[in-house]
Amino acid sequence: MGGHRGTMAAICVDAGTTMIKAVGYDDHGRESAIARRPAGVDRPRAGWAEQDMDAVWETAAECVREVAARLGAVEFLAVTAQGDGCWLVDAEGAPTGPAILWNDGRAADVVDAWAAGGVLTEAARLTGSPVFAGLPCAILAWLRDRDPGRLERSAAALTCGGWLFARLTGRIAIDPSDASVPFADPATGEYSPALLSLYGLEWARRLLPEPLPDDGRAAPLTPRAAARLGLRPGLPVVLAPYDVPATAIGTGATEPGRACVVLGTTICTAVVMDPAVPVGAPTGFTVALGPPGRLLRVFPTLAGTEVIDWACRLLSLGGPAELGDLAASCPAGAGGLVFLPYLSPSGERAPFLDPDARGALVGLTLDHGPPHVARAVLEGLTLTIRDCLEASPVRPSDLRLCGGGSSSPLWRRLIAAVAALPVLGSPDAEAGARGAHLTGLRALGLDPPRAAVPEEPPPGEPGEPGGVSEWARIAPPPAPDVPGGVAVHELERPDPALVARYDALYRRFLQVRRAVSETWG
Repeated sequence: MGGHRGTMAAICVDAGTTMIKAVGYDDHGRESAIARRPAGVDRPRAGWAEQDMDAVWETAAECVREVAARLGAVEFLAVTAQGDGCWLVDAEGAPTGPAILWNDGRAADVVDAWAAGGVLTEAARLTGSPVFAGLPCAILAWLRDRDPGRLERSAAALTCGGWLFARLTGRIAIDPSDASVPFADPATGEYSPALLSLYGLEWARRLLPEPLPDDGRAAPLTPRAAARLGLRPGLPVVLAPYDVPATAIGTGATEPGRACVVLGTTICTAVVMDPAVPVGAPTGFTVALGPPGRLLRVFPTLAGTEVIDWACRLLSLGGPAELGDLAASCPAGAGGLVFLPYLSPSGERAPFLDPDARGALVGLTLDHGPPHVARAVLEGLTLTIRDCLEASPVRPSDLRLCGGGSSSPLWRRLIAAVAALPVLGSPDAEAGARGAHLTGLRALGLDPPRAAVPEEPPPGEPGEPGGVSEWARIAPPPAPDVPGGVAVHELERPDPALVARYDALYRRFLQVRRAVSETWG
């Protein structure tokens, strides 16, 4: 949309599953205002996870309105959000029921039937991605059998980002990253008739919006939405990739061989790869990345910071910081304890798919106490990151870390040692919103914010270890200067002694999992 111009103030929304954020960027591309509000997840039945779609919109609108009031003139808005799930709307764009989320397990029987019939094996062969209950293919198949009336009332199956984009612009659309799994051919990015037929969902093609082209991500803000947000009508609104690829962009992981790890509700490891590289085993998911012609191999575990919260409750601790302090008082290896962090009722989905996977503490004796358990929990979560990296077809050069867990010095040190890679921390409080911001700049033909690039960048060229990506900067972060404070991360390099220790522990972790998995289900 036009030639290159200087950057300008913007607001970017990152609508996560449990927290919705809006970040304001000033004329120099710096974070200058952040609003955060919790998002409620409803669980009306065991294994179900839903959200009120209107409530998600209202919460996002409140965040944007708060930031807009503090930022002043705004020139564009960009949106990223949680992926997967099924957010159904009617012909007028109104919800036909609650959103069914990515971590909903109601369609597990559908997936089991597909597995028994060989459908999942064939789908994995075609896409390189497994199928789990929270994907739209499984949810739509479940609705066909259990709630066909809702499907009859529905005109489009969106994801969270598409839902917010529709409320902002009136346009029904989906980003290519959201469309990648489960219906798209990874070679073309187009919906695959063969996949729809395989799932028995040819009838659902009418519900699938066409993926937006990279140069067609923007639409004008409607007068009604503008009045709600306190912004001017006609403001460009950009639909960015969903939160995982947006975070990769926001941390500078856009070149093949780059990787980022999000320590959030799920621990998500994502590695950038060239489309010419074979995907390998069907573990993890292959999605389109914002820069055209690049794919992201995504390993979103179901184990994440909820496991940290569980451990804090178990040990009667005040929060994650106390857990980190307790774990730091215990040597590496947790006195022989091995923790399998598969505590989600839905099992695990990456880097292996098993809805019956369950957690375990193995090796307990009377000599073990709370410090050993705290250490084992952090080590078990960290070993899942190694597990995901081992499943990746590409060995990354470094890891860019973000998410709430990245504020823990011990966890950063463990990740560097277990992965045997240098760890870099984003200088931004909200890496996903930064990715949406950079996507917006690109979509609108604007220059990236030069003020955001450090004066003395790390050595190396773009695409090389230590280099600076054209999309984002990686540097020692400044002191907190955003209202509410910002967690500060520093570069971590792997300790050779710890690398050797955790290499042995990783082999033990796999051995324990193989043995315990015999009891699952």
